[in-house]
Amino acid sequence: MNGYFRTAMLLAGLTGLFLAVGYMLGGQSGMLVALAVAVATNVFAYWNSDKMVLRMYGARQVDAGSAPQFYRMVQQLAQRAELPMPKVFIIDNDQPNAFATGRNPENAAVAATTGLLNRLSAEEVAGVMAHELAHIKNRDTLIMTITATLAGALSMLANFAMFFGASHSNNEENRGNPLGFVGVLLVSILAPLGAMLVQMAISRSREYEADRMGADICGQPTWLADALEGIQSGATRVLNPQAESNPATAHMFIINPLHGRGVDNLFSTHPSTAERVRRLRAMGPGGSRRAPPSATPPRRRGGSVPSAGGGRPSGGMPWG
Repeated sequence: MNGYFRTAMLLAGLTGLFLAVGYMLGGQSGMLVALAVAVATNVFAYWNSDKMVLRMYGARQVDAGSAPQFYRMVQQLAQRAELPMPKVFIIDNDQPNAFATGRNPENAAVAATTGLLNRLSAEEVAGVMAHELAHIKNRDTLIMTITATLAGALSMLANFAMFFGASHSNNEENRGNPLGFVGVLLVSILAPLGAMLVQMAISRSREYEADRMGADICGQPTWLADALEGIQSGATRVLNPQAESNPATAHMFIINPLHGRGVDNLFSTHPSTAERVRRLRAMGPGGSRRAPPSATPPRRRGGSVPSAGGGRPSGGMPWG
């Protein structure tokens, strides 16, 4: 099933869930009030979330002067993806990981940790950044903002039901609830859970699509497959304190940065790394529809892309 169609169906289901639960718990007025507050909150987050998240992780912006090799790699990948040049950030964190943020391709940023740049080969870093640029090209930030709006409204309605549902169960505009107080109680518990499951499903769907498009952008699916295996290994062993303090941002990273999580369960924001790698390797070494750029021979992990302009030599980049 096409990734966009699957996402559209999940969003439609979440919208229908919101409308049904809203009317059951608060009638038309309660539904509209909760939606209005949730929309206002998420509009603010939509316009400011990129700055907030980057500040949260202490990301520092780099350019062609401060990190020439990494910046040039992102620049050439953006050209291949036919995207405007995003802002480029580096996060001083030993866990290998990366994410993209921004409300649209014209206002986007990509960020990589020093752990990613120091532990992975140049080809693997290129695969990761191509994946993040695919998120930008697919406008996944917008999709997740819409999802968060509806899920937030559902959570507000559930809280409203817990405090006021019983006293208003016989209200004229709440007659649509056939189970009375029991129905209010069940919906107040199950509705946020259902919304969270849909959010997770949409997030996982977008990761698969970004993997596919990222492989197309960099031209070599195996680069991204190798990178995912390396990042998964590093993320399991190395703690990310900022992510642990802000678990709501976990879905932004290419690999879940949190420890103590189940793998590929209903509550995971990311699909199984093994399944992602399997799909990428099934595309073949040159599975992209576009010819890959001229690459240097594969190198061992470690020290391939310094975190800033100075430091160890990189040994070359995928685009020479």
